[in-house]
Amino acid sequence: MAKRLLIVDDSAAVRQSVSYVLEQAGYEVVQAVDGADALTKLDGSPFHLVVTDVNMPNMDGIELTANIRKIEAYKFTPVVMLTTESQESKMAAGKEAGATGWIVKPFNSDKLLQVVKRLAG
Repeated sequence: MAKRLLIVDDSAAVRQSVSYVLEQAGYEVVQAVDGADALTKLDGSPFHLVVTDVNMPNMDGIELTANIRKIEAYKFTPVVMLTTESQESKMAAGKEAGATGWIVKPFNSDKLLQVVKRLAG
């Protein structure tokens, strides 16, 4: 059975490129447009990894991560933040919220797959 991943980004182009790379590698991908949308997709069904942008309208990636950690079914699900920020403060806030790791944009597909394989299997 394919591993299910949730990709959260307010940029359709980023969602599509990330999804394409991961689907080509055999993952099942569910997309969400922001943190609030992502929470509606986290309905108790299994997700092996969440990849989220940091800066989004409605609910950012840090707030989303904190919310994911409160849901029993997902409190141990790895959360990777996609960010253009190399700001220490954002990383600290993300880590505090429960983020597992970071991928800095722009990233290449090899780097993305490496991180996803390591965390989702």
